[in-house]
Amino acid sequence: MPAAPDFPPAPDRVAPKRALISLSDKTGLEEVARTLHGLGVELVSTGGTRAAIAGFGLPVKDVADLTGFPEMMDGRVKTLHPVVHGGLLGVRDAPAHAEAMAAHGIGGVDILWIDLYPFEQTVASGGGFEAAIENIDIGGPAMIRSGSKNHGYVAVAVDGESIGLIVEALKADGATTLALRKRLAARAFARTAAYDAAVSGWFAGQLGDAAPARKSISGSLAQTLRYGENPHQTGAFYRTGESRPGVANARQLQGKELGYNNIADADAAYELVAEFEAPACVIVKHANPCGVAVGNDLEEAYARALECDAVSAFGGVVAVNRPLTGADARAITGIFTEVVIAPGADAEAQAVFAAKKNLRLLLTDGLPDPLAEGEVFRSVAGGFLVQGRDRSRITAADLKIVTRRQPTPTEIQDMLFAFTVAKHVKSNAIVYAKDGQTAGIGAGQMNRRDSARIAAIRAREAGEAKGLAHSLAQGSACASEAFFPFADGLLEAVAAGATAVIQPGGSIRDDEVIAAADEQGVAMAFTGVRVFRH
Repeated sequence: MPAAPDFPPAPDRVAPKRALISLSDKTGLEEVARTLHGLGVELVSTGGTRAAIAGFGLPVKDVADLTGFPEMMDGRVKTLHPVVHGGLLGVRDAPAHAEAMAAHGIGGVDILWIDLYPFEQTVASGGGFEAAIENIDIGGPAMIRSGSKNHGYVAVAVDGESIGLIVEALKADGATTLALRKRLAARAFARTAAYDAAVSGWFAGQLGDAAPARKSISGSLAQTLRYGENPHQTGAFYRTGESRPGVANARQLQGKELGYNNIADADAAYELVAEFEAPACVIVKHANPCGVAVGNDLEEAYARALECDAVSAFGGVVAVNRPLTGADARAITGIFTEVVIAPGADAEAQAVFAAKKNLRLLLTDGLPDPLAEGEVFRSVAGGFLVQGRDRSRITAADLKIVTRRQPTPTEIQDMLFAFTVAKHVKSNAIVYAKDGQTAGIGAGQMNRRDSARIAAIRAREAGEAKGLAHSLAQGSACASEAFFPFADGLLEAVAAGATAVIQPGGSIRDDEVIAAADEQGVAMAFTGVRVFRH
C-alpha cells in the first residue's frame, strides 16, 4: 500500500478564497452565493449553476475558464481535469504540492458544494434505462472524494445542511475549522457510498441478478434513538429511500419520540393490516399480532381485534387500513396504546388523540402493497442475510383439500383469514380464527404443539372475557404457517374447538396427520406454501 507522505500538519483554520459550486437542485443557491461573495470568496461553477449565479447579478467564473477546455460530450466531460482536481487535492503547505500548483497555474479550491445528478430520483420516477445511465454522475463523486480526502484544506458540502454549517462557521469566524472539515468529509464519503450503492443495486436489478457478487445497503439518518431494544444498547433509525408506505415514511403528528421497539412493532402491524380489503385492525405487541379482525367499519374492527386478547393489547401498537374518524379514535383511546398507525385521520380523530399526550399518531397517506417486490435484510455476525419480501397470497383456488370432509364456504374463508395472519406471526405459529376475527394466537414456540396450546389458552380466556360459555376457538379454522410434523398439534387444535385446518403440507407424516383429521371429522387443506417468519 502507498506510504503516507510526511505532510505538514493541516491548519486548524482555513479562510476560503475560492468555492466551486455545481448543483442539480438549486434550492438555497442564491442566499449562499451572495453570502460567499460578500465574504470575498471567488465563485466558480459549471453549466446551469453558473448561469443561475450570474442571473443573481454575482460574478462567477466558468470551470472552462480555469481548465482551458470547454464542456464537451453532452456534459460528460467538464471537471475531469488536473486544474480542478489539483485545486482540490493539493496539500497547500507541502512544498512539492505548492510548487506543482504554482508551476501549472492551479489555484486551490477551499469550498466544494455539489449534490450529484439525481440518479435516485430518476429511477424512482420510472425513468428508463438510458435515462438512468445518463443520470449517473461521474465528475461529481470524483470531486467530492478529492475534496474530502484533502479535508485538511477543503470543506465539502453534499447537501443543504452541510453548506449551512460552512456558512455558519464563516459568518462567525471567517474560516472553517479542521474539526468541521473532518465531519463534512465523513458525511461526503457516506453520500458517495450511498450513491454508488443505489447505482449498483439498480444495475443488478436491471440484469435480474438477485445475488450480485457485492451488495451494499445505504440509508439516511431519520433519527437517533434514545436506545435500542434495551436501555443499555445504542439505536438509530435510517431510511433507505424506498417509497413503500409505512413507518419510515410516516408523519408523526403527536406523542413522544418513537423508540426502537415502537418502530419495529408499527412496521409489523402495518404490513399485516395492509393484507385485508375490508376495514381491518391489527394490534401488535412485541412484534406479534395479539388481535386481528375485520369489520363493517374501523370501530367495529378495533372492538373485535381487542376481544381477542385485551390483556396483551394494553400498551400495544394499533394499525388500521382506513382513515380514522373521531369514533374510531375514541374507541382506540379507551385503553393505553403506544402507537397508532393509519393511512389518515380526520380533524376530529386528531383532536381525540391529542388529549393522549404519550400516544404517537403516525399517518402514512397510503398502504404498502403486499404483492410488491422488495428485499428484507437481517444481520448476522460477520455478514447479513437477504431475501425477497414474502409476497405469497393464498386463495381458495390454491387449496388442496386432503380430508374426506370438505370444508364449508365459511370455513374456507376462515382458513384463508387465519393463514394470512399466520404469515405475520413469529414461528412456530398457530392461529385460530372465525368470522374475520382471530380467536387465539400462539407464537414463537420451539414446537408447534405448544403454539397450538398457547393459542387455545388465549381463545379460552377471550371467550371468558366476553361472557361466553365456550372458547372463541369453538368452530374456528386453525392455521399453521408450516406443516404439522406430527398429529399432536392438529389434535390440540381440534381439542381447542377448530373444525377446519389449513397448513402447507409436505411432512413425511402427512398421511398420519390426514388420518387424524379424518378420524376427528375435521376438514383440512394444504396450501403448498410455507410462510415461516423467524
